[in-house]
Order: sequence, then C-alpha cells, then structure tokens
Amino acid sequence: MDQANHEQYEYARRRIKQKKRLYFHFVLFALTSIFLFIAHRFFSIGVENNWCIWVITFWAFLFVLHFIKVFITDRFMDKNWERDQIDRLMALQQKKISQLERQIEKENK
Repeated sequence: MDQANHEQYEYARRRIKQKKRLYFHFVLFALTSIFLFIAHRFFSIGVENNWCIWVITFWAFLFVLHFIKVFITDRFMDKNWERDQIDRLMALQQKKISQLERQIEKENK
C-alpha cells in the first residue's frame, strides 16, 4: 500500500472511530436520561428539586460539543487543512527571512 492510500485509510479509520464513539455517547446519554427521568418521577428520588433536568441538560450540552467536534471541526480540519496551514506559515517565514537577508545586505553595502 503506497503512502497516499495508507493516509486515506488511516483518516477513514480515525473518522469511523470518532463516529462510533459519538453514537455510543448518544446511546449512553439517551438511556441514562431515561433512567434518571424515571428514577426522579416514578420512584420519587429527589422530588423536592429537579436535579435530573440539570444533569440531563449538562450532559446534552457535552453531547452537542462532542457532535460539533466530530461533524464540524474535525471534518474540515483534516490532514489537508494541516498541510495548507503549515505551507502558509512556512511561506510567511521564508518571506520574512528573505526580507531580513535583503535588509542585512543593504546595511552591509
């Protein structure tokens, strides 16, 4: 397997692993939320306050952050994005170095 195919394979494998973890997180979130809601409503655990709503809301917020990371952030910031950013920064550095070299040559004349 050549380098390009290997990189594509590794990227695909990593993305599938991320999505698998996200789906597991969702199932765990859904089942635990149902359990907490049932425990609160039907078994009268912590009836005086709505603690389960706060826990479910906080966990939903964490799930949304996980979803954004997997489907938005990591989708656009892949290896190609990294290479483009590295190339851009290296070009900027080379430009500054060449400007400094010209400045030094002018001062030495």
